[in-house]
Amino acid sequence: MGNYQRPANLISVAKGMELNENYNSKRAPIIEDSIGKEDANAVWFSIEELQNYIDYIKTEGAAKGHDVDGIRFYLGVYSDNEAADKAGYTTLFLSPTCKVPNSTEVAQDMTDMELLNYGSIGHPPKIEYGR
Repeated sequence: MGNYQRPANLISVAKGMELNENYNSKRAPIIEDSIGKEDANAVWFSIEELQNYIDYIKTEGAAKGHDVDGIRFYLGVYSDNEAADKAGYTTLFLSPTCKVPNSTEVAQDMTDMELLNYGSIGHPPKIEYGR
């Protein structure tokens, strides 16, 4: 498995359960009332898919002259003309970011590269983290 450093921003399983429960009880009902159906509350990507995307953005970004520094996660909603299993549901897509030369600006989206989407959404019924 190689060497790694323990990430600085880890949270406990209990904290993850609390955050998920807060979303399910405080945000999901508002969204579901407005769209008239239960919505997805989780998105899954395989380790291989994420690693491949990281390798892709590092390689292609460098080739385009970018100093790739991260990935921004955006929430989105599929349009009504998507496949029936996706139409109107929440999704998550990933955008590579780069440093802005000679600036203190926070990471900038790299809009000249493709985004990662189409993970497996947690189709209703909702997924409850840790349960």
